[in-house]
Amino acid sequence: MDQVFKALADGTRRRLLDRLHEHGGQTLGELCEHIDMTRQSVTQHLSVLEAANLVSTVRRGREKLHYLNPVPLHEIQERWIDKFERPRLRALSALKRRAEEAMTDKPTFVYVTYIASTPEKVWDALTDADLTATYWGHSNVSEDWLPGSRWEHRRTDGTGVADVVGTVVESERPTRLVATWASPEEEGQEDKHSRVTYDIRPHGDIVRLTVTHEDLADETAVQQVSLGWPAVLANLKSLLETGKPLPQEPWLVPEH
Repeated sequence: MDQVFKALADGTRRRLLDRLHEHGGQTLGELCEHIDMTRQSVTQHLSVLEAANLVSTVRRGREKLHYLNPVPLHEIQERWIDKFERPRLRALSALKRRAEEAMTDKPTFVYVTYIASTPEKVWDALTDADLTATYWGHSNVSEDWLPGSRWEHRRTDGTGVADVVGTVVESERPTRLVATWASPEEEGQEDKHSRVTYDIRPHGDIVRLTVTHEDLADETAVQQVSLGWPAVLANLKSLLETGKPLPQEPWLVPEH
């Protein structure tokens, strides 16, 4: 049991278990696609999980398939959870969930687009300063795009002024990026920050990009981003599929 708790104490190992819970029988290479670290580091984490009997493996030819083993988790449940009344626990859980939803009851905007590209190219197009300048009118700049790093949405007019700033919350190249979003003058006021999640998934031979902008201040903010995101992502799609952004910046209203 000590090995189980030691294995569960690490966030990366918990993410690996989450991945195996979603889809069992993954190879090392498949698991590495969702974890931003070297194959050697992922292998070491998997070894800890195997030693705790939380992960089992099966050989298929030259491949080694990994599966979640729920038995140790079940033993934890029997030892410390089942002795309590389940209805009471479910009621407390529901109460907690409703309280959290009430605290974060702010508008959310979601936009989905499909791009003839690869997840890696889409990721780079969202995080590379030069590429974002090509189609966004701003450069997305961060030292390394790792959790905890600061990022800026800088103008490309030579002033270097940042119109948006934030912090990277999650970073799993090339499938998921989460960052806070705030005006520079509100950077220290976390209650006024919104959050943007980029979910980049293979969809057959193309890519499904879902952008979720949540914790928006009000409906006016929703209206603003509902005009901005489709325009920016249309320009991104054009750049990746044709090599050029749209001939006109789509967020500008044409003069009549």
